[in-house]
Amino acid sequence: MARVIAISNQKGGVGKTTTAINIASCIAASERRVLLIDMDPQANAGSGLGIYQNSELKSMYHVLVDDLPLLDVVQGTELTFLDVAPSSQDLSGAEIELVSTIGRESRLKDAIEPALAEYDFIIIDTPPTLGLVTVNALTAADSVLIPLQSEYYALEGLSQLLKTTSLIKKRLNPRLEREGILLTMYDRRNNLSQQVEKEIRKHFEGEVFKQVIPRNVKLSEAPSYGKPAILYDYSSLGSVAYIRVADEILSRYPNGKDVSISRKQVMRSVRIEDEGASLDG
Repeated sequence: MARVIAISNQKGGVGKTTTAINIASCIAASERRVLLIDMDPQANAGSGLGIYQNSELKSMYHVLVDDLPLLDVVQGTELTFLDVAPSSQDLSGAEIELVSTIGRESRLKDAIEPALAEYDFIIIDTPPTLGLVTVNALTAADSVLIPLQSEYYALEGLSQLLKTTSLIKKRLNPRLEREGILLTMYDRRNNLSQQVEKEIRKHFEGEVFKQVIPRNVKLSEAPSYGKPAILYDYSSLGSVAYIRVADEILSRYPNGKDVSISRKQVMRSVRIEDEGASLDG
C-alpha cells in the first residue's frame, strides 16, 4: 500500500517542484515503485522529467474533471521505478468546473484509491495556492512535506498553510500528518541562512529534516534537460542533498531501511532504452 506524500507551500519560489521531482526520483532509484502526480497547472514536474504538454496528452485535469482513471494518464520516465501523472494548463480551470460537484474535495483521493496497491510511494506536487486543487492533494495524502526557503521571509504564509492542514485534518482527512519541513536554497556562506535554520529548528523542534538543500547550479540546470539531479549529475551537491533527504524519508518506514541510492544503484534503475545516460552533466 502506497505512502502518499503531498509537497506543499502556497508561497512560490521555495523549490517545491524541484523537491517533488528529486525526492520521487531518489526513492525510485532505491527500487521502490513511485508515482509522481503533478497537480500544478504549470506542469513543471512533468517537463522536469522529460514529459511535455501536448494537445493529445491526457492529464490530471481529465482525472479530476472527467473521471478518467488515474492509471490511464500515467507515463513512464527514464527511471524504471518512476511514473508520472502529468498536469496541463487546463487544470487551472478545474476549481471553477468542480465548484458545484458533490465531494469535490475528495476527487483526487477517490482517483488515487485504485493506484495504492501499484506503488510504494505516491508524491503529489501541488500548486502555489491553497485552493481546491491543493485541498484535494492534502485530502488524499498521508502526510505533507513543506519546503521552506532559507531566507528572511521563510515563515511568510507558513502559518496559513499550517492552519489549512489542521482544518483538513479535522474535517476531511484525520490521518494527515506532517512529513517534515525541508529547508531549501540554503547558502552556508550566508549568515542569514544559518540564522533562519536555527530559528526554524527551534520553532519546529523534531520536525525539520536534518539535511538542507543548497543553492546549486546543477540542480537548477537539470529540469531544462528533462532530468532529475541524480541523472543529470549524480555527484553534484544538489543530487547528494536530495539522496540524503530520500534516505531520511525511507528510514522511517519498515521496507525503506538500509536501502542504497549509490551511483551503481541509480544506473541499474535506468530503463533499458536509456542505458546510455550519463550521471555526470
